[in-house]
Amino acid sequence: MFTGYSNFSTGVDTAFAVIIGISLFFFIGITTAIIFFIVKYNKKRNPVGSEIEGSTRLEIIWTVIPTILVLFMFWIGWKAYIPMRQVPADAMKVKVNAQMWSWRFEYENGKIADTLYVPANKAVALKMESADVIHSLYIPAFRIKEDVVPGKENHMWFKSAVPGVYDLFCAEYCGLRHSYMGTAVKVVDEATFNTWYASGPVKIDSASAAKPGAAGKLLVEQKGCVACHSADGTKIVGPSYKGIFGHRIVVETNGKEHEILVDEAYIKQSILEPEADIVKGFAKGSMPSVYKSMLTNEEIGKITEFIKSLSAEQK
Repeated sequence: MFTGYSNFSTGVDTAFAVIIGISLFFFIGITTAIIFFIVKYNKKRNPVGSEIEGSTRLEIIWTVIPTILVLFMFWIGWKAYIPMRQVPADAMKVKVNAQMWSWRFEYENGKIADTLYVPANKAVALKMESADVIHSLYIPAFRIKEDVVPGKENHMWFKSAVPGVYDLFCAEYCGLRHSYMGTAVKVVDEATFNTWYASGPVKIDSASAAKPGAAGKLLVEQKGCVACHSADGTKIVGPSYKGIFGHRIVVETNGKEHEILVDEAYIKQSILEPEADIVKGFAKGSMPSVYKSMLTNEEIGKITEFIKSLSAEQK
């Protein structure tokens, strides 16, 4: 049994309270001593300075006591930290993909979401990977935070007994839209979670499937493309998809500007090799070169159809 929003809340809060309490005690004590000595030994009361001999006993005291206090604070913190690294064998596993600037949560049945859904009173183990730069998954209410480093698989776990919606942030500055990289953890009762989970991977309903580019629209949402590219003409980090297909745009290739036609070949190259042709007005290095392993040719084709549909709407 535990109190707080997660099984780690009490331990972390206790460690912080102890460290802050000890720090505050010494801050008040040392400040008081400084003021006392300033008043008692000012020049008016002591015009002639006096020699003070050292005290071995005093030196031992102010060495031993701080050492004991530091070791005690370390023990309190260590006691709270160790359970965070001991993942239960029966924990529900969720794969976390972080990229500029979105989160993607993939469940064992193939379901993908941009919000972390978990059942109450169930241990949840997060297996975390980054597609580009260092991110940091931070859930303040649960008192947990872990860096997500490219090329390295990190993990963290938690259990919450309190249903509700909790903020989930990136706590590591990761680029221009770092502050937009927020989502939520939704803790629900077991029956509600099972219903949501049983629905399997997100599918296109029959009404939406009839619309041109519907499959591609779903893909750009699932892969986090919408964090940098809008579908309504809004300029974000990268060019908007709206009205771009079939038009000529100015790009920079190897430091030289020239015009290029936005067609199927250009879109595919831009996805697989985003640094090859940089659209004028946008920064180099904004898009990670990770989609060769994340997208198949068929999926790229679906995304292309979606981009085409946004240009067709304007005609």
